[in-house]
Amino acid sequence: MFFDPMYFLFLAPAIVLMLWAQMRVKMTYSRGLQVPAPLSGAAAARHILDQAGCQDVGIEVTHGVLSDHYDPSHRVLRLSEEVYHSRSATAVGIAAHEAGHALQHAQGYMPLVIRSAAVPAAQWGPTLSFILLIVGGLMHNPMLIWLGIACFGGLLFFQVVNLPVEFDASNRAKRVLGELNIVDAAGAVAVRDVLNAAGWTYVAATLQSLLTLLYYIWRFTGGSRDDR
Repeated sequence: MFFDPMYFLFLAPAIVLMLWAQMRVKMTYSRGLQVPAPLSGAAAARHILDQAGCQDVGIEVTHGVLSDHYDPSHRVLRLSEEVYHSRSATAVGIAAHEAGHALQHAQGYMPLVIRSAAVPAAQWGPTLSFILLIVGGLMHNPMLIWLGIACFGGLLFFQVVNLPVEFDASNRAKRVLGELNIVDAAGAVAVRDVLNAAGWTYVAATLQSLLTLLYYIWRFTGGSRDDR
């Protein structure tokens, strides 16, 4: 009930993809730091936001590596120290990506609206799902089991909706960095590599959730009848 080798067999493709994607992110991130840019990440983000009429969006520095994010509730970009201060293709690429989320917010980009509404499902769905599946399995209660599977489906829904949000932000970043002459040809290639590599981590996370959901369906609805 609590350990099943089949779980790892189900998730193996997602695990391999995630490891590959994370390796690509590290490589392209480090390589992009060596490609100079005329602005720091913070300055590039400020320029992009101002040009788009988003002067009310703030920019703050935050601790950690790859901790960059846009906070829609406070309308602020939070950039890691290296991205905030560095004048590199990596820095302006990541900063422009986060600025892209602020532009999505300002324009009412529908996938972002849906993703924001699905945040509670992503935050609480897996925990609630685990509890319901365990209790439902122990009690042999199909209703609780299916409710647990549905709760985990909330996380998958969030991640599926998140894909176009992240890809659109990256596409906005690539486009606007060229339009505002923040990167040259070499910088554009480095930015593309960093953002494309990051995109694969979202794909891997979505695949992991999908395969986990399929495992739960298999495990609790017919894959292990001898255990119940």
